[in-house]
Amino acid sequence: MTRPRRSLLFMPGSNARALEKARNLPADGLVLDLEDSVAPDAKAKAREQIAQTLELKPFGKREILIRINALDTPFWHEDIAMAAQARPDGILVPKISSVDDLNSVGARLAEAGAESSLAVWAMIETARAVLHADELAAAARDPRTRLAGFVFGPNDISRETRIKMLPGRSTMVPMITHCMLAARANGIEMLDGPYSDFSNVEGFAAECRQARDLGFDGKTLIHPSQIEACNAIFTPPAEEVAQARRIIAAFELPENAGRGAISLDGQMVERLHAEMAKRTIAIADAIAAMGN
Repeated sequence: MTRPRRSLLFMPGSNARALEKARNLPADGLVLDLEDSVAPDAKAKAREQIAQTLELKPFGKREILIRINALDTPFWHEDIAMAAQARPDGILVPKISSVDDLNSVGARLAEAGAESSLAVWAMIETARAVLHADELAAAARDPRTRLAGFVFGPNDISRETRIKMLPGRSTMVPMITHCMLAARANGIEMLDGPYSDFSNVEGFAAECRQARDLGFDGKTLIHPSQIEACNAIFTPPAEEVAQARRIIAAFELPENAGRGAISLDGQMVERLHAEMAKRTIAIADAIAAMGN
């Protein structure tokens, strides 16, 4: 099933008002956070609030992830135990750096009785994770890891490596491309990290466009004001969808059934373009079904 992931909004699990507000936000997904936005003495309360909220199933068709605490903290076992019972669509695990980390998360989910449909998303935010991106992505072939995708974390990478976060992210593009190739080679999704200066509308839009063009499936967000622009930029334009439908229709004609390439509107169109067109249509149809 193709699922739109244009916008996934982080919401602090300790903020009951924010969780209530999230019911009506047009994001494709929500990340209910137990990590950075929750103080250590508020972790238990945040777990309780997230569990109570998800019991009501208030978020409709939106994808729901729970970001647990990192594996080097004393909190993640209890986070996973709660998530297994709350049954979100998945968990987002910060600072994954090795296949052993993924195996530990998968084993703990199994022990906690999590349903097989509960997916794992790995945050790529350490130098080691970037260096071993292909190895990490390949772990998705083992169903015990439950790995569904990467979320690129530029802020933590910058902090750890001292590589500066510059406008346009020229310093980050080689790492992004490296991780993107690893993700696509192993058939998993990849989301961009958040843009921190939510008051900079133009800067945010530019980074969304860059993320789209670099191949990201969508972007994680830190403020509701970012949702509308993000959704618009990651939505295939109507003319692109119309062209995709024309490509599919042309290849479905009896006279083109056995052809690897055809002429359409004076241009050569190959089967690979038909495969790309199918994904464009699938995303557009999935977005329409969301109603956002």
